[in-house]
Amino acid sequence: MAEVLFVRITSDLEIAEFDRRLIERRPLFHDVPGLVQKVYGRDRATGDVCGIYFFDSEDALAGFRESELARSIPAAYEARDVRRETFDVLWTLRPERGPFQVTDRLADTP
Repeated sequence: MAEVLFVRITSDLEIAEFDRRLIERRPLFHDVPGLVQKVYGRDRATGDVCGIYFFDSEDALAGFRESELARSIPAAYEARDVRRETFDVLWTLRPERGPFQVTDRLADTP
């Protein structure tokens, strides 16, 4: 089953420095096994930054969570707080667009 990891980071870094670090580290995620897509976002009200990760399986997510790359995230952004949440992908609104295709289990779900 596909998995989503949501990571929200609170940091005192200036936006420009945070963004510089995001861009510098972005290539490190290209070769993460089972990582289909990663979306970066920022909360306008708080300045908190999030990463929304789409994994092709629970095993891929578990492997990432145990990796040095995942463990390095709080220090890389001088995080004061890190919130992590995981979700099973149930279905997608537009399966033809991805990042996941509808599985047989969900094919008849509106």
